[in-house]
Amino acid sequence: MPRQRFTREDALHFHMHPSPGKFEVQATVPMTTQRDLSLAYSPGVAVPCEDIAANPELAYDYTNKGNLVAVISNGTAVLGLGNLGALGSKPVMEGKAVLFKRFADVNSVDIELDTEDVDAFCNAVRIMGPTFGGINLEDIKAPECFIIEQRLKEEMDIPVFHDDQHGTAVICAAGLINALHISDKKIEDVKIVLNGAGAAGIACIELLKRMGARHENCIVCDTKGVIYQGRTDGMNQWKSAHAVATDLRSLEDAMAGADVFLGVSAKGAVTPKMVESMAPNPVIFAMANPDPEITPEEAHAVREDAIVATGRSDYPNQVNNVLGFPYLFRGALDIHARAINDEMKIACAEALAALAREDVPDEVAMAYGLKLTFGRDYIIPTPFDPRLIHRVPPAVARAGMDTGVARRPIVDMDAYELQLKSRMDPTASILRSINARARAAQSRMIFAEGDDPRVLRAAVAYQRNGFGEALVVGREADVAAQLKTEGLADAISEITVVNAANTEHLDTYKSFLYNRLQRSGFDSTDIHRLAARDRHVFAALMLAHDHGDALVTGATRKSAHVLDLINHVFDARAEDGAVGVTALLHKGRIVLIADTLVHEWPSDQDLAQIAIQAAKVARGLGLEPRVAFVSFSTFGYPISERATKMHQAPKVLDRMNVDFEYEGEMTVDVALNAKAQENYPFSRLTGPANILVVPARHSASISVKLMQEMAGATVIGPILTGVDKPIQILPTVSSVNDIMNMAVLAASKVG
Repeated sequence: MPRQRFTREDALHFHMHPSPGKFEVQATVPMTTQRDLSLAYSPGVAVPCEDIAANPELAYDYTNKGNLVAVISNGTAVLGLGNLGALGSKPVMEGKAVLFKRFADVNSVDIELDTEDVDAFCNAVRIMGPTFGGINLEDIKAPECFIIEQRLKEEMDIPVFHDDQHGTAVICAAGLINALHISDKKIEDVKIVLNGAGAAGIACIELLKRMGARHENCIVCDTKGVIYQGRTDGMNQWKSAHAVATDLRSLEDAMAGADVFLGVSAKGAVTPKMVESMAPNPVIFAMANPDPEITPEEAHAVREDAIVATGRSDYPNQVNNVLGFPYLFRGALDIHARAINDEMKIACAEALAALAREDVPDEVAMAYGLKLTFGRDYIIPTPFDPRLIHRVPPAVARAGMDTGVARRPIVDMDAYELQLKSRMDPTASILRSINARARAAQSRMIFAEGDDPRVLRAAVAYQRNGFGEALVVGREADVAAQLKTEGLADAISEITVVNAANTEHLDTYKSFLYNRLQRSGFDSTDIHRLAARDRHVFAALMLAHDHGDALVTGATRKSAHVLDLINHVFDARAEDGAVGVTALLHKGRIVLIADTLVHEWPSDQDLAQIAIQAAKVARGLGLEPRVAFVSFSTFGYPISERATKMHQAPKVLDRMNVDFEYEGEMTVDVALNAKAQENYPFSRLTGPANILVVPARHSASISVKLMQEMAGATVIGPILTGVDKPIQILPTVSSVNDIMNMAVLAASKVG
């Protein structure tokens, strides 16, 4: 997988828009009426306050404590950037908070403590304890991190977990379980060399020893060489615990005959000669970031039998902490745990290892653009495997219950696993799948409006993110000037600017267009004006002649007008079978609405065709289509002539033997609400609809814009389908991200 590229400006823009930071707080209860306010605050709030004071355990029932984690740092060891201070660490801590939410539906608040004093730090965290269900310590330098974590574990009755130590250790352990399985070796027999005796390294070796690795078989090295018994230089109590009786003094000495190398140190710390000296089927976890101790290419050049993992996403076997901490806390929170102990960490590692040995679902393979099977290049699950949420937390929870740290054990594990499945947001995996397909396609994307800064930013992002070549229609001097204004002056050499004034294909385009339009009232002057001066038509002509693979346009003009221009080159009218489908993403659900672009007032026959095209789009997005023909009536009541076509459309589909679920006519609540559907047991839908076919384009527009403005839904589309080539027409209000999404949809040929 290629590494994604972005500029400093991209990163800053991402953190500023749509509002500063990466998350906000929203109420989960109604807050509209006086009664709501009275219940949420005074006097109603007094009731749970009194109950919690009498029985503190009730805080888990009446407050958000049971699903709230604090991400806490003092900024003394921020990523690989060193001591940036408390405030400098805030973007990272916010990022950690959103990862908790994205991967395990754990609410999280970032807290940055402006102190390097261990006592002050511990006191601050301890006295905040009643607020949270768990504490995630982050980016605190060693050795203070060891002291802080140990003190807080002793002083607090909720889980305290330093992810830089134990998160890496858990994923490392999971990978090692499978690497040794492939190598047919046992952990108690192998010689392990660790380079890097900081927080993560010490945690890795301690966890592996708890899992059976023998102390005398584990050689720990730091910048001064092997940590051996009797060494005094650069030692502390945490290093001393892992000193061994040995004559070995350097990392090179230690690597000879080693079965396993664990690196949490620095780029280039391991040489090919060291790898050559290792035992058969060596396991090399080069986890230094951003660059490993040795690259997989360098290791495999001297040892084809090596199993290699790194911390990077562009190599196989990424040791990624996001596989661990969200699910560890999810399981711990759900049993109201007093701690996260070693047994829970080991259970997490074993669950991850077991998952990697199973067949990989198609949706995961689709998301990564390749087939993943257990073996030397796949020993650790991918972070976007949807099974993680319902496989890892139950294992953690069981271990917590077995070791007595659970305040409230889970009685029905099967029900718990089902509940965990429902927490997953399907939209993220679907969007990732589309991105992977687009990246694999490497489409030459035509961006028709090269004078718009949003379009230019999206074009540069498309190119830099490895999706393919960005072809921008415009004048090179104007594009270069606009890029410079946007702080992207260097990008002019990366994208391809296409100008009708100097293309060698203009005569071919004009001939094609004249043959197509000569009997529609267009003379040669009209044709020249369209082909040479209208960027939408010119871009469509490029696509029609395979001088690009897909097209996005419409950011600067109304979609209906742009569609008319596109129709000069392609058959994209209602009578040609074209349909516009808009995807609404909201609170973990995806609902498609059709037709949002082409049909003004479709007939029952049109509605059936719209349903067929929308079902095709749904399958392109990885959804199994369930179509509802929606109206203000449900199955004939109330009777209205205006609803007749919605009643008839399913009957049209009955005669067509389509291969997807459909039903109607029905109101939107019956279509989307499983409870409301129970009143109609004869309905052919097996669950809530994910495609709404609406009576007219105006009702589609109202629905989409209402959801966008009032509910904050993410809107993707309209997705134009039923046309010979991938063309996506943008709303004029599109952001850079919206344009990128539409380009990716076009590249992956969803429509």
